[in-house]
Amino acid sequence: MITPVGFAITWAVLTPLLAWLAWGSATTMQAIGLGIGGLMFWAIFEYSLHRWAFHWKPKNKLMQSFVYIMHGNHHDVPNDPLRNLMPPIASIPITGSVWLVFLALFGIAGTWAFVGFIIGYIIYDMLHYACHQWPMKSRIWLPFKKHHMRHHYGAKDGNYAISALFLDTIMRSRVTSLKPAK
Repeated sequence: MITPVGFAITWAVLTPLLAWLAWGSATTMQAIGLGIGGLMFWAIFEYSLHRWAFHWKPKNKLMQSFVYIMHGNHHDVPNDPLRNLMPPIASIPITGSVWLVFLALFGIAGTWAFVGFIIGYIIYDMLHYACHQWPMKSRIWLPFKKHHMRHHYGAKDGNYAISALFLDTIMRSRVTSLKPAK
């Protein structure tokens, strides 16, 4: 488990290090384009992971336990501050695998795509934490909180997006009330 301070320190160190590693591997415009592409890939990755991996209903008992440890326990105690951020022991290997894919596709310049991906991940995880722990009453933040709380307290089979809410509309998984879907 990780605290918001630990999360912030971890990624405040790793993200600039990644940018430093990528420095000089692409033109400014290429780096920006790769970064935006990585950010867009993050949005799809976040939605897919949450919908199809974290809410997977395997028949195998061992896999059921794995899914529960990865995400089910968060649904049992959704406002536990120690379960609202992904711990580095899980996030670093997962994101490291994505980095390897970007490196295979684009060479060292793929690190710029990974920086965009990581920025998306940071936004997602902090937004997820905030949805559970902070009031978020402003016009900007309240829609994110309402969207996610409908996932927890309405229909668990909907509102999978945390940071890219439009994906639930596109994927027809948007829940607009707290009443469970029938």
